[in-house]
Parts: sequence; C-alpha cells; structure tokens
Amino acid sequence: MSAVLELEGVRTRLAGQWLHDGVSFSVNKGEVVALIGASGSGKTVLLRECVGLLRPDGGTIKLLGQDLLRLSPQGLNQVRRRFGMLFQEGALFSSLTVAENVAAPLREHTDLPARLRDQVVALDIRLAGLPPDAAGKRPAELSGGMKKRAALARALALQPEMLLLDEPTSGLDPISAREFDRLLRTLCDSLGLTALLTTHDLDTLWGMVDRVVVLHGGKVIAEGPVAEVAKVDQPWIQSYFSVRRQSKGTLDGI
Repeated sequence: MSAVLELEGVRTRLAGQWLHDGVSFSVNKGEVVALIGASGSGKTVLLRECVGLLRPDGGTIKLLGQDLLRLSPQGLNQVRRRFGMLFQEGALFSSLTVAENVAAPLREHTDLPARLRDQVVALDIRLAGLPPDAAGKRPAELSGGMKKRAALARALALQPEMLLLDEPTSGLDPISAREFDRLLRTLCDSLGLTALLTTHDLDTLWGMVDRVVVLHGGKVIAEGPVAEVAKVDQPWIQSYFSVRRQSKGTLDGI
C-alpha cells in the first residue's frame, strides 16, 4: 500500500512541555484511520500539523508525497487543494449561506466559471446528504447535524484525495452521529478517499474505521484494527474500551 500521510518522529513543545515526543504512523491510500487518545493528548494539534496549520518542533510530516516542513507557502497552498479539512465546530462562515461556504474554496483555488461553480456546489451539497433548500440557509439556521454536513460539503469542494476530520460526531445525538458515520464511510468508499479523523466516539471506531492509532504520553502506543487494539494490555487502552463493554453488559442485563 502507498502511504498518503506519513509522520516520523514528530515532536511538539507546548507550554514548556513535550506534547508530542516522537510520534510516528502512516495512513495508506483508501484507509479510514482514527486517532484516539485522552483529552489533552494533542490529537487536534497533531491534525493541524498534518495540514500545515501548525508547525512541529521536530520530525517529518509527508502529505500526498510532499514534506510539509520543507514547502514554501506557495507549495503548501498547492497541497491544500488536494485535501479537505473538517474542523470540530464546522468553522463555517456565519455571514455566508451554505452554498457560499461550499463555494469559498472554489473561489480561492480555481478559475471555474460561475455557472460551473454553482453546479459543483449543488453536487457537493447533495453528496453531503443535505436537502437542496439548505443551500440558501446560514449556519445559524441549521441543526448540529446539518452544520457538520455543510462543513463536509465544503471539504469535498475541491475533489480532495484525503479528508482530515476533527471530532466529526462531537455534539451530535446518537442517531445523527451514526448517520454521519455511514455517510462518511460511503463517501470514502465510493470516491476512493483516504481519511484521518480524531474521535472519542467508540461507536465510530467499531462501526466504520479500518484502523486506529492510539496517542498516549506523547507517543503512539498502539495501532491496528480496532478489535486488536482493544485487546492491548495497557491501562489507558483497557479503561477506554471497557466503557463500551460495561455499557453492553448493562444493556444485555435489561
């Protein structure tokens, strides 16, 4: 398999301490990989480093074959046309409609005629599972689930090769969260996308990812299929996965 994203020995110093102290893992083409870890373990920071929004203090990050730490601003801008990013809160422009939000990357990175741009926007809104009338609404008029889908539509605007998503199901009710999981998995499979997401959602892990990477103490302490990682004899991992086992046991006893 060819790696779309490769991290080697990434080190990040924050507030006088090492948040990441030699993080190494890769994401292969076509994979959906989840990055998990305790709150404060640096998952979001690492995700932002993977797209060039933050710069680590050491190590190497290669995205789509490009060494991000060696790229010029122009080179980094070219790479940004090849991936989509979904931030935890959506990060939609509140003063713009959904259609205008989705069109923003197209306006910034392409010279598409207005008519063709509008067609692409409409297609991405449909791909994200939003009704056509959502296009004219502003973020404040949308439910939490619809905001996530609008942000996903924007992330798809440039036909990316990879998606990076920060806590994509946070703030959603269980039904909306599972619907979003199914949508994301379907899009990745049908469009041939690679995805890296951070999450605390155990149902997301068990339901739609190919592999999980565990970040703890500034390093990757385990990675592999969810079922294998769940068996790793390490205190944080066992505590994390025991939540689902305890919940299942409670439900089985009802």
